[in-house]
Amino acid sequence: MIPDAPHIPELLAPAGTPDKLATALRYGADAVYLGGPDLSLRAKAAGFDIPALKDACTCAHTFGARVYYTLNILPRESGLHGVRERLEALNDLDPAASPHALIVADPGVVRLAQRIAPRYPLHLSTQANTSNSEALAFWADQGVARVNLARELTGPDIAAMAAAGREHGVEVECFVHGAQCLAISGRCLLGAAINRRSANLGLCTQPCRFEYAVRESIDLEEKTRPGHTTWRAACADGFGALFAPEDLCLVHHLGWFGRVGVAALKIEGRMRSEQAIAQTVDAYRAALDGLCDGRMPGQAVMDELRHAAARPLGTGFFCETPRLLYDPEASPFIRRPMAGKIIAPAGDHRWSVAVKGRWDTAAAIDILVPGLQRPRLAPGDYALENAAGERITLAHSGMDAVLVCDHPDLSAGFFLRLA
Repeated sequence: MIPDAPHIPELLAPAGTPDKLATALRYGADAVYLGGPDLSLRAKAAGFDIPALKDACTCAHTFGARVYYTLNILPRESGLHGVRERLEALNDLDPAASPHALIVADPGVVRLAQRIAPRYPLHLSTQANTSNSEALAFWADQGVARVNLARELTGPDIAAMAAAGREHGVEVECFVHGAQCLAISGRCLLGAAINRRSANLGLCTQPCRFEYAVRESIDLEEKTRPGHTTWRAACADGFGALFAPEDLCLVHHLGWFGRVGVAALKIEGRMRSEQAIAQTVDAYRAALDGLCDGRMPGQAVMDELRHAAARPLGTGFFCETPRLLYDPEASPFIRRPMAGKIIAPAGDHRWSVAVKGRWDTAAAIDILVPGLQRPRLAPGDYALENAAGERITLAHSGMDAVLVCDHPDLSAGFFLRLA
């Protein structure tokens, strides 16, 4: 008997801008989450107004992907009018250019959405801190279709919640990569205390990721655990990230998520750069596709995530004993900087390129082809021209240039990285 194909969860990626949306789709996301210019928890992201949202949905449909619209603000009384207006605008959209679901967190917003825009399935944000099966059942009773579980859960907790979800007819979703919030499921008051900008109103300035001065490195050892460092406060150049020292990375556990029936795996990062999204989505897409052939994520997947990493990568609360997968201070891995992004064809064997970093044409270049393919251009295989059509040997970040090359894997939207 041929065994059933493994369950491959949906890969859900961030899309903070139209360019990031296109990048996430091009590099293999099954679905994207995005928000308006306000009323989500990323008020500083450019977001999508209603016309841009319609364009985004149309674009996603061409890739066969889904769009989830975030309305996960925890509004105060004065904010309810804006929520009502946004729901009315969403309800008026043509179904052919509409999101597939709304991501909500506040019970009042859930109630308003069901009254004003009942045609949308509701996905519950991690901000709701759903941590047990009774809470899951409660939200199922309220008509919620999917719940993004609390980020503080362990693997056994998640497995139990996935089973409860099947019992109550609600899907479960988990974060597998990106920033780990200092607060319980993102309900943070640190920014409000420091600079009066509330994360719960979409104004998170991520002060947990700021660097703070430690007068000298300190290892804290808890009295009953001799020889074990419980907390470490360390600095480079006088400052260190003390409150959020590492990001989440569960790429080695994707098969497990599929086996326990998790519906979707979410990558954090509507504020991250396009190139970070390209590299992260491509790595997770390759890892998920490998599950169909029974393959575990290989070194190429982890290397790609190291290229995109902004800080150390670890397993967070998922494993009983947390594992540090990548420490840039201790690892010999060399992160290669991005050279540019191909914007559009510019004539025969010519491509308009947005330069993303210092680019010396004496260096080899890797093309970031979706599917974790990395064909290489040797220095003699390509040339650069400036806007006047003159050959140049050095380009800098922010420049527009023309790449002269006839390699078959070049395409608009692909990124180029120094080899």
